[in-house]
Parts: sequence; C-alpha cells; structure tokens
Amino acid sequence: MATLRERKTYREKIMRALYQATEGDRLLGVDAAKLRNDLGIPEQDLAAACTYLAGEGWVVVDWARGNTPAMVTLTHQGIQQMETEEEERG
Repeated sequence: MATLRERKTYREKIMRALYQATEGDRLLGVDAAKLRNDLGIPEQDLAAACTYLAGEGWVVVDWARGNTPAMVTLTHQGIQQMETEEEERG
C-alpha cells in the first residue's frame, strides 16, 4: 500500500488528468484503465484514490467487478476545486 505522500500525489495526479482530459466538462468521463496506465498508479492505489475523491464529492466512479474503477468523472465540485487551484497557481 502507498505511503501518505504517495496517496496524496496519486489523488492530485488523478484530478489533474481528469480536468485536462475533460476540459472541465462534467459530462465526460475517463476510462480508469487509461488513467492507471497513463499515470503509472497501481490498481489498488487507484481504487483507494477514487474512493477518497468520491467521498470528497469531487468525482463519480463507475465500478467494475472486484471494486475496480471502470470510469471516473469529475463532479461540479471537482471542477470548482481544480479551477480554484488553477487560479491560485496563477
């Protein structure tokens, strides 16, 4: 299992990748296998990160068998979170 720092990094990478891939459109989802492969996140850690992000209300996850994320979609709150971070970075 990932360390706390790794878990936070995974969550940040997932949010950034979702925001970039969907261009802030909450109607578009991203294939979780593509996220996992593109970001190099182990399957178990991807599932944990998606569970956390869904708990925060930032993503909606469609789950496959074995508690494996199949599709991940940003929510309105998730988009707002990313826009706030983008504004803070300048």
